[in-house]
Amino acid sequence: MKLYNSLTRKKEKFIPVTEGHVNMYNCGPTVYNYIHVGNARPLVIFDTLRRFFIYKGYDVKFVVNFTDIDDKMIKKANEEGTTVGAIADRYIEAFMEDAKGLNLYDYDTLNPRATHFIPQIIEFIQDLIEKGAAYDVNGNVYFNIASANDYGKLSKKNIEDLISGARVDINEEKRNPMDFALWKKEKEGEPSWDSPWGKGRPGWHIECSVMAKTLLGETIDIHSGGEDLQFPHHENEIAQSETHNNKPFANYWLHNGMITVDNQKMSKSLGNFFTIKEVSKEYDLEVLRFFLLSAHYRSPINFSRDVMNQTQNGLERLYNSKKNLEYLLEKSQMREIDENERKLIDEINEFKNKFIESMEDDINTADAIAALFELAKLYNTS
Repeated sequence: MKLYNSLTRKKEKFIPVTEGHVNMYNCGPTVYNYIHVGNARPLVIFDTLRRFFIYKGYDVKFVVNFTDIDDKMIKKANEEGTTVGAIADRYIEAFMEDAKGLNLYDYDTLNPRATHFIPQIIEFIQDLIEKGAAYDVNGNVYFNIASANDYGKLSKKNIEDLISGARVDINEEKRNPMDFALWKKEKEGEPSWDSPWGKGRPGWHIECSVMAKTLLGETIDIHSGGEDLQFPHHENEIAQSETHNNKPFANYWLHNGMITVDNQKMSKSLGNFFTIKEVSKEYDLEVLRFFLLSAHYRSPINFSRDVMNQTQNGLERLYNSKKNLEYLLEKSQMREIDENERKLIDEINEFKNKFIESMEDDINTADAIAALFELAKLYNTS
């Protein structure tokens, strides 16, 4: 099994931390709205990888977190005159409905909420301060990127270039404009928790580091998410986690490509922004799952109604072929098969091996699906 590691920019043989076990952490949504097609791609891709690991005999522990405290959530709650907790509950419930429609494997999936880990977050931050890697300024705590080894190693960004081109608000509190918040001082009307630095709430990056460490350990096998999370989110996770743990945070970093809609970037301003719930009104979500797997996960993929219709037709062809092949295999158990049927079964096994080889080559679902269509064509012409 080989995986393309974003950290090294090459395919590497997968070797787990513990033989026979795989620990995976996939960055989940900030639950202030319904998830959209772009959110669904990493969920489906890395769920498929998890399923394949299980097929290969691994014991897999899989985490998809919920960010349930964030500026967007606070804004949403204020607009609706409700609480951040109520917003989180509403959209986590909606997420679970969408996950069921997408057939995301829920066995042994952990869905932690960031606000359930406040004590661990505070302890983590305190350790960084004691190490001299973080500093408190009037109740705001920042991570000092100058203290991190090889900051930028995931995204391959140069710190000096980042600083000179930083599009960040001037903040007199920071020692370096690229330093990022670990703890944010309480503002009026915002949820807050007690801490050694005063009442406040955690920053975004620290939440994932703490949940990953608490649930999976100091070094995890695979950390995944969309390529848009490489910087700054995943870069900052690495900096704070490796400073805290004094060991590698994740051995393999996997990032999926982005989705366009009718060959344009998906955005609300262009009116081409589709939630999973909207898609489900026209298509069974299994069609969407199949579409998201139809291209290699690291490649961009274009979403359109024409493509979805083609995907739906292709999925129906595969189901028809599956039904017919199952009938053939059932017959082979009941009576002696003839030479043509034996030859067909041998060819079926060849396609099965081709499917497995494709999946072992950096989750190449495009080639794996192509093998299924070749098998269907073979049966229909036999």
